Formats: sequence, structure tokens, C-alpha cells
Amino acid sequence: MIHARDVLDGFSVSFWLPIGALTVALVIKLPSLVKMWRDPMLRAVGGLLLFACAVFVFASPSVIGWTNRVTGVPNIAAPLVYSLLTALCASWLLLIVAWRNGLSDRSASTRRAARWVVFAYAGVVAALWVLFWLADVPVERRRDLDTYYANTPFMREEILLYLLAHTVACSVTARLIWNWVRTDGLDAWLRWGLRFLGVGYATNLLFDAAKLTAVTARLTGHDLDWLSTYLAPSAACVSATMVAIGFIIPHGGQYLHERWRIRLAHWHLRPLYLLLRDVNGGAPFTPRATGELRLIRRETYIRDVLLQLARHLDEDLRERSYDAAVGLGFEPGRAKALAAAVTILDGVAARERAPQRDSAASPSGPDTTYLLQEIQAVSRALRHRDHIEAVRSRAAAPGRENARA
Repeated sequence: MIHARDVLDGFSVSFWLPIGALTVALVIKLPSLVKMWRDPMLRAVGGLLLFACAVFVFASPSVIGWTNRVTGVPNIAAPLVYSLLTALCASWLLLIVAWRNGLSDRSASTRRAARWVVFAYAGVVAALWVLFWLADVPVERRRDLDTYYANTPFMREEILLYLLAHTVACSVTARLIWNWVRTDGLDAWLRWGLRFLGVGYATNLLFDAAKLTAVTARLTGHDLDWLSTYLAPSAACVSATMVAIGFIIPHGGQYLHERWRIRLAHWHLRPLYLLLRDVNGGAPFTPRATGELRLIRRETYIRDVLLQLARHLDEDLRERSYDAAVGLGFEPGRAKALAAAVTILDGVAARERAPQRDSAASPSGPDTTYLLQEIQAVSRALRHRDHIEAVRSRAAAPGRENARA
């Protein structure tokens, strides 16, 4: 029969996966942390990510062995890891305090709640070290210390104390985050980030359940050590990775979405740009320009050329084309764009036939407000030459009535 211990022994999530994810999240947050260090929410986020990284670094078996060897004290890595984990729990609760009360809240109740969290968890850290020095733990255990010393006086209390502090913080944080996910009006990226955070903290409860079950089994004379040795560390790694992703998504997602929006807008303007480039020559190309700058330059170029082309535009043709587009079943916004496209194409042809009109004394021409404001819609309309030709043909048909919708 295959035992659960054997299955989980082959399934172990590397500690370096959450360390990498947490480090990426910390690097993304670092500029904001440096600029707005006085903000309690950002301080809590920074502390959370920093302590989370430290927990996984110092909880890895190789670093545990190194810490014990350097200090010369067997198992001193245990209270160190427990203390870092307790500090991480405090940062969770401080973040919840800041989130619950808002960025601008500096009330006495907010400060009092933050002080309670700091004092309570600082007291837990102090108790962990006192209990460790009172305990007798001479045999180094890198992976199964919690269950190996579950029946040892003082060490037993230390293990239960850190697990209790962790369970309380994780339960409160998970509940409040899932309540926040259901709040109306959240940005989509923030909502997804909160969902990953909620899953991460919920998975942390699996870590607590596995540890407490294994320790309780030891206290009652049973052996479920595999829950603590194999399942709990894997749950902690998955949880930390989900939490890191939860912090990355709102910032990384918004950044990528904005980059994609800029590139898409630049690409949508390509048909109109290519058409007007034949009229006035292309805009200068700068390979090192940012996406925002390239988009601004293309928009500026198009508007400048449209202003030069204004005196060649036929307002009567635009009105007839709009009526024709509506008559063909296009909705009003689309009909306006198609009518403008027909008018611009006609204006380009008219300019080629009579370029001397550019030097006319009067620069006046038809109203180009719509053209200048809706260049994206007009450019997209130019991608559908079959629609343009249908509108042009209907607008040019003699004696045809094109009633406005």
C-alpha cells in the first residue's frame, strides 16, 4: 500500500519558488516604498514582503544547518524562524488595519489598533525566545523539529504559541480580504490581486492545520509527522507564492494593460497615418522613443495634416455620406466615422489635383472638430474599404434619398 508519506516525499515545493516571487513583488513595490515611506499601508506591505522572504530563506534546511553551526547553539534557528514568522503575522494585521481605515485615516483608533498588534506580537516574539532558553533541545532537527520536540517541556509551549499566533493572524486576514473582494467598484486588477491574496491566506490555514494535527498526534501518542514534515512546508510555499502574485497582479497587470492600450492605439492610427503620409511626408522616426511618445507624435502629426487638408474637405459630401451610412444600417457613431473617412479620401484626391490651393490666402475650411477628436474611429473605419465604397456609392447615387435616422 502506498502511504501518504511516500507520496508527499516526492512532491515538495522548492523554497526558492516563493522566495523568487516575493522578491519580484518587493522590487515592484520598492519605488513606492522609497517615495512614500511614511504611508502606514506601504510600510506594512514592505514589511510583509521582507519578512516573508526572510522566513523562507531562514526556514530552508540548508540555512537552518548553517545558522545552528555558526552560532554553536543546536536548533537556535527554530526561535529565529518562529520570530520571523510572528513578525510576518504582525505585518499582515498592520496591513489590514491600514486597508480597513483607508490611506488618509490617522485617527486615534487606528493608531491604537496598530499599537495593539505591535505590542501583542512583540510579546509573542519575546516569549518564544524565553521558552527556547528554558527548553532542552540538544539534538539538531532541520525538518521535523516541531513533532520531534512536541512532548518536550517549554518547547511544546513554544511550538503551540507560534502556531496559535500564526493561525489567528491568518484567519483574520483571510476573512477581511474575502470580504473586500465582494466590495463593489473595485478595479479589475485589484480584485484579481485580492483573490490571489485570499487563496494564499486560505492555503496558509492548511499549513496551520497540518502542523497542529501532527503536533496533537504526537501529544496523544500517535505518529502523523508526515503532515508537518511534508504537507505543511508545501502548503506554505504555495501560499507565499499566491500572496506574492496577489501583490504583483494589480501593479504588473495595470502596467501591461496600459502598455497594450498604447500599442493598440498606435496600431489603430496606422491606416490614417499611412494615408496622410502620402500627403505631407512621414513623421520622423525615433527608435528609442517610448510607446507613449510615439503615440503622441503620431496623433500630433495626423491632426496637423488634417488641419492643412481642411480646405480640401467637402462638407456637403460628409453630410451625404453620413446619411448614406445611416441608410445602410450603420449606427450613428460608425456612420460618422465612415462619412469622415469618405470625406478625407476625397480631400486627399482633391489636394493632389489642386495642390496650389494650399497657398490660398484664406486658411478657412469646414469644421474639423470631429475629425481632430475622433481620429481613432476614423482610422479604424479606413480598414474597411468595402464599407467606405458602399457609402461612397450610395452618397453619389443621383436622386437617392438618404433620410437621417
